[in-house]
Amino acid sequence: MKTRNLVAALSVAALAASLTACAQETTKTESGVNVIKDGDLTVCTSLPYKPFEFKQGEDIVGFDMDLAKMVADANDLTLNVVVTGFEGIQSGQALNTGKCDMAIAGMTITDERAKVIDFSDPYFDATQALLTNDESLKSLDDLDGKSLGVMAGTTGALYAKENAPAGVTIKTFEDLGLQAAAVSAGQIDAAIQDNGPLLDYAKANPGTFVTAEFDTGEQYGIAVKKDANDDLLTSINKVVTDSKSDGSYDEIYTTWFGSAPKS
Repeated sequence: MKTRNLVAALSVAALAASLTACAQETTKTESGVNVIKDGDLTVCTSLPYKPFEFKQGEDIVGFDMDLAKMVADANDLTLNVVVTGFEGIQSGQALNTGKCDMAIAGMTITDERAKVIDFSDPYFDATQALLTNDESLKSLDDLDGKSLGVMAGTTGALYAKENAPAGVTIKTFEDLGLQAAAVSAGQIDAAIQDNGPLLDYAKANPGTFVTAEFDTGEQYGIAVKKDANDDLLTSINKVVTDSKSDGSYDEIYTTWFGSAPKS
């Protein structure tokens, strides 16, 4: 396709997507929030990302799911979870096309993402970590001449791009499960990802180790459609604040991480 025709096609597609998003009908609940399905809080997430969100039997469970249920309960709604790709969540597409009311997926708040989605107040502190099957690999410099797995669209991928030596071969994976499995199988030498899921994986998979953590000062946020759902955002922020005050946040944190967060 010629460049001019490609640009025109993309412009038409973008306009169509915009019109579809604008035409999305919503229902206002008694609590004042707008939802795409009457009686439900429809929440997008991306799997697997244990212990934040993962499938257990037929259910989607995890720390994020418990927090999402608190938001649903606060608005007398039933939690309805939609599993989708992380790229569609962090780009705002899942929200713009009316796939869900809010998104929670262990997603770091960044300036770039905040241009296309509205974030709640931070609800979780995170950092990057290194998963490997060789305990001698304790830094990105140790990976010079070796391979490093990243997950597409993540802050870990960006950190690797900016900080890994030129001799590191970076391989991109679609999700955490494939990324971690590649380390276990010896297909790659290490993987970089948020510390919570990697610590959980190493604990459950003997022979893999978290050998380093990188203090990136990251914080997770819950997302809603940009400039379109202030009432829901206000409700989310209230749930996060109230749960930290009444102890319910510490309860779900202990359930999934073994102890309450450090104050």
